Amino acid sequence: MDQHFTYDFESVTHIVADAVGQPGRRTFFLQARQGRRVASLIVEKQQVAALAASVLQLLDELESQHPDLEPAVSPKQLPRLEEPIDPAFRVGQLGLGYDEGKDLMVLVAQALPTEPTDEDDEEGGVAMQDDLPRARFFATRTQMRALSEKALKSVESGRPDCPLCGRPIDAAGHFCPRTNGHAYPLAF
Repeated sequence: MDQHFTYDFESVTHIVADAVGQPGRRTFFLQARQGRRVASLIVEKQQVAALAASVLQLLDELESQHPDLEPAVSPKQLPRLEEPIDPAFRVGQLGLGYDEGKDLMVLVAQALPTEPTDEDDEEGGVAMQDDLPRARFFATRTQMRALSEKALKSVESGRPDCPLCGRPIDAAGHFCPRTNGHAYPLAF
C-alpha cells in the first residue's frame, strides 16, 4: 500500500515537541523543518509525554542491539518552536520507528478524523481513511533525544498535581474531592 504524506521530510533540520500558553491553557505542538518547509501539528499533552517516553525507550533498545552505533548525545541546547506557528492538522495517531539503512529515526503522524464517514463500522468506530493528512519526519537519534528532553520538560512544566486526588491544581487553588469538604482547598 503506497501512502501519501502531506509532509514527507527525508532529513529534518529541526524537530521539536513543545507547548505555548499558560499552564492549564496550553496548546502542544510537534514541529519539524526541512529547508524552507515547516510543518506544525497540534498534539495532546498525553501524546507528547508518550512520544518522549517511546523515543527514549527506542534509543535504549538501539544502543543495546547495535553497540557499534555511536550513542545519541544530549544536545547543548534544546530546540524551540519557530514562530509563526501555523498548524496543519490535529494529530490523532503517532508512530515511531527506525530506518537501519539510513541510521535515522522516523516519526509518522496522522490527522485526527474530523467527521464520521459512511465507512463507520457497526460498533460505531471510524474506519481508517486513506485521505487523512499524514506527516513523516526522518531525524537523527540526537535530534530525537533533544525532542524527547524538550518534550519531557514541557510536560513537567504544567500545573502541579494534587497529592491526594491527582487532579491538576490551578493557580487559584484546588478543592480536592478526597477531602470530602472537610479541609481547605490546596494551593501551591
